[in-house]
Amino acid sequence: MATDFANDVKLFGKWSYDDIDIGDMSVSDYVAVKVNDAAFLPHTAGRYQVKRFRKARCPIVERLVNSMMFHGRNNGKKLMAVRIIEHAFEIIHLLTDENPIQVFVKAIVAAGPREDSTRIGAAGIVRRQAVDVSPFRRVNQAIYLISIGAREASFRTIKTIAECLADEIVNASKGSSSSYAIKKKDELERVAKSNR
Repeated sequence: MATDFANDVKLFGKWSYDDIDIGDMSVSDYVAVKVNDAAFLPHTAGRYQVKRFRKARCPIVERLVNSMMFHGRNNGKKLMAVRIIEHAFEIIHLLTDENPIQVFVKAIVAAGPREDSTRIGAAGIVRRQAVDVSPFRRVNQAIYLISIGAREASFRTIKTIAECLADEIVNASKGSSSSYAIKKKDELERVAKSNR
């Protein structure tokens, strides 16, 4: 049993990284869920900010943990964020009966905007121009929107942040518009479409 456990890396000792299907070829290089990116805890203390694009190698669940540590009072409380993610993944498993890592990856693919608009300014005239979004930015944006959605949903309510995060991830993975991330993505894409 001990040797079996040592060879098989599972998140929180429960969720396997095997057969995680990313579903979108374009973002697969930037979603680190392959077996060699596997970790027991989303707390690797790696220096992912040293070089550009190095954070693409950071385990995807750890990136979610880091994005939960926002707003001054939560800065640096990574153990708290890890615990929130652990609870949220338990709830996701109860809601969907699937591997929560798989549900989270689906949510990221669904929640990243594919088209955005940028400001083009010349001589005081500013207009918006529609641009395609790179796969890496789609992943970053999706993680950011999911964590903001959870934070706003749990603020001043009885629901815990873990429950709200679980709801947000499940809804985003289904592409449901009750998810904050999906709403924002649709809005960004709509604005971009009108600025083509």
